[in-house]
Amino acid sequence: MATGRTDPQRRERILAATLDHIVEEGVAGVSHRKIAARAAVPLGSMTYHFSGIDALLREAFTRFADHIVAVFEEHLLRAESPEQAREAVTDLVHTLSEGPRRDLVLTQELYTLAARRPEYQELTQAWMRRSRHLLERHFDPGTARQLDALIEGLTLHRALDNGAPHPRALTRQAVTRITTTA
Repeated sequence: MATGRTDPQRRERILAATLDHIVEEGVAGVSHRKIAARAAVPLGSMTYHFSGIDALLREAFTRFADHIVAVFEEHLLRAESPEQAREAVTDLVHTLSEGPRRDLVLTQELYTLAARRPEYQELTQAWMRRSRHLLERHFDPGTARQLDALIEGLTLHRALDNGAPHPRALTRQAVTRITTTA
C-alpha cells in the first residue's frame, strides 16, 4: 500500500468511505477505526488528514451537499424561460426522489445533525442558500424559498412512499401553483 505522500487519493477514499459508512450505519456508527478499515488506509491516516471526527463529517457532508447542488445546477441552468424552469423543477423532484437511496439517507442524516448541532446547521443553511440562488435565476426570492421547501418535501414523500408515489402531473401542478402569480 502506498504511503500518504505517494497516495494522493487517500483523502478522497476516506471521505467516500465515510459517506458509505453513514449510509449503512448512520452517523452514530462513525469512528476512525471503522472508516480507516473501510477506506483501506492505516488508522494514522485519519488523524493526519482530519483533526477529528467532526472535521471528517463536516467535509464529507460538504462534499455531499456539493453533489446535490450539482444536480440542481444540471436541471436549472438549462432553463431559459419560466415554463422551462417549472419543468426543470418538476424533473428535479423526480430525479432526486427516484435517484439513489444513498442520497436520501445522507440528506436525512445531515438534517438530523443540523437539528442538534449549530455547525451542521450552518452547513445545511449554506446548501439551501446555494439551491435557492439557482432557483432565483428563474423566480423571485420568496417563490424560490417555497420551491426549495417543495422540492425537499416532495422528494422525501415520493422516496418514502411504499405505495405508488404521486405522479409527475401532481408534482407539476404543485410547482405551477407556487410559481404562478394570481
